[in-house]
Amino acid sequence: MLRAACVSYRGAVLVAVVIAIWVCPERMRAQEPLPSPPGSVADNSRCFVCHINYKKEELASRHAQANIGCEKCHGRSSAHCADEDNVTPPDIMYPPEKIAAFCITCHPTDKSGKPRKPASAESATKPRYCTDCHGKHRLSYRTRHWDKTTGKLLPRKQGG
Repeated sequence: MLRAACVSYRGAVLVAVVIAIWVCPERMRAQEPLPSPPGSVADNSRCFVCHINYKKEELASRHAQANIGCEKCHGRSSAHCADEDNVTPPDIMYPPEKIAAFCITCHPTDKSGKPRKPASAESATKPRYCTDCHGKHRLSYRTRHWDKTTGKLLPRKQGG
């Protein structure tokens, strides 16, 4: 009889704990999905597996909010995504001197409506690139370096 009462008591406690957890407002809030921004958002989850640092990076975030994902600029890059040794470059990379020329294909005018011009070394004492001001769309630490024009893997730099 005592054993049956003990099992019954444990069962009642277990049920009470489950109910308390289930109806707890904090648990319910934790399960609520975050509000989605208006419109579609690009799915960059394939890229964020390795490049999680770009999830909150300004340039990537703003483009994702406009439903423009990594693939739009860097191609599908399936071989790069599947390469666990990280020796395969993304399908498309941009050397600094080609960044502005690509950006103006989607952003042909500035906020005042004036046409944009690609930055050139001749136009200023120091060349400037879109990503100098619009998000630091760079990896702060790289395990691999590629020639961004040819995609060729470059030898590791000494000391890093």
